[in-house]
Amino acid sequence: MAQDTLAGQLDTFLAEYESELIEFRRDMHAHPEIGNCEHRATSRIAQRLESAGLRPSLLPEGTGLIADVPGGSAENVQVALRADIDALPMPDEKRVPYRSLNSGACHACGHDVHTSVVLGTGLFLARLADAGALPGKVRLIFQPAEEVPGGARQVIAAGGIADVPRIFALHCDPKVDVGKIGTRIGPITAAFDKIKVELTGPGGHTARPHLTADLVFALGKIISEVPAGVSRRMDPRSGMSVVWGRVNAGTAPNVIPDRGVLEGTVRCLDDEAWHVAPDLLKDLIETVASTYGTQAVLTYERGNPPTVNDRVCTNLIAASAVRMLGDDAITQAPQSLGGEDFAWYLTSIPGSLFRLGTRRPGSLDDFDIHQPTFDVDERCISVGVKVMTAAALAGIGLEAASDENLALSAVIAPSSGPAEHLARSGPALTGPLLGPAGHRPAGPLVR
Repeated sequence: MAQDTLAGQLDTFLAEYESELIEFRRDMHAHPEIGNCEHRATSRIAQRLESAGLRPSLLPEGTGLIADVPGGSAENVQVALRADIDALPMPDEKRVPYRSLNSGACHACGHDVHTSVVLGTGLFLARLADAGALPGKVRLIFQPAEEVPGGARQVIAAGGIADVPRIFALHCDPKVDVGKIGTRIGPITAAFDKIKVELTGPGGHTARPHLTADLVFALGKIISEVPAGVSRRMDPRSGMSVVWGRVNAGTAPNVIPDRGVLEGTVRCLDDEAWHVAPDLLKDLIETVASTYGTQAVLTYERGNPPTVNDRVCTNLIAASAVRMLGDDAITQAPQSLGGEDFAWYLTSIPGSLFRLGTRRPGSLDDFDIHQPTFDVDERCISVGVKVMTAAALAGIGLEAASDENLALSAVIAPSSGPAEHLARSGPALTGPLLGPAGHRPAGPLVR
């Protein structure tokens, strides 16, 4: 599909549907639902997809859905687009007509925007399919429970990405102006795990700490020495950090307690570091605890791995954004130590998550995600639809080129390695593409 044709068709489509997508976002914002409780959102998304002639399938857990937009002659899905649909368990303190009506729940992370973008993309692709102009099948994934987390693994367990060659997603970025997107090759968000340390000892009188185990002192040493130990035992390029958020011990100032609890988070940007983190922390914590005569039990709760963007998929998104928005539309997204369960998809298949600018240019508002006043410039929805649509169509073309060149390479040069070329900017992706270079599957979890 020619550049000017796609851009023109999207402009025509959005002139008709932008207000509907904004209203859909506002309705979803006013009725936020936390993870695994997104029944209303799931129903509304399904109804709108069905009205466009699609056949959504509910996920086994009861919320979230998958819908395929048929196209081309191939039976297999050629690209998947993912949106998360859950809200955060926090108040909404904005003074807007679409303020949350559900006490204690708020779309403060932009999932209502993500949903509206993928919905709008799906509606446009369905229109292309009806006209016989969609060259391949596209899967829409409306995922529950990203914030819990666990929703991505529900989709994977249900076969949502089986035989899918690549997947794309977006995330709102209130630090970037609307009309721009941020991309990054490699880790864009960090692994996020929770840890709990339960420390025990005999207890005693604070007048005689030498006759017992000074448990509070030992807790303090774990608080300070374990992060220091991590900095000397791990490659600093892994970005691993241990930060404590809760400590509790004792009931009286002159009593050394026999029990204490310490809780915190572990974050890192490197997949290999994430896999060794549980054993490393167990060793460090037990070593420090035993030095002071106490016993430590570590409970390590896995959250998400790091989100590692595939190079080819990331370049494809960047080229699509340039095609739709212009040469100055791309910014370098910084790495974040926040967690994102889109990472689970990328342990199985290549893909990329990009940042969608949501800040009104020139605005003095300093919004950030996970704040009760978070809001967006709603023009970002149309921007997201344009980029996602172009990326989906480019992904279909990438798969066709990959299949064609794989067959050719098997005949001409069966012993040679993959050859690849990707235009970093300009209206189209060109050159042979033999597969998702740069993708590194995750190894087994270390418990």
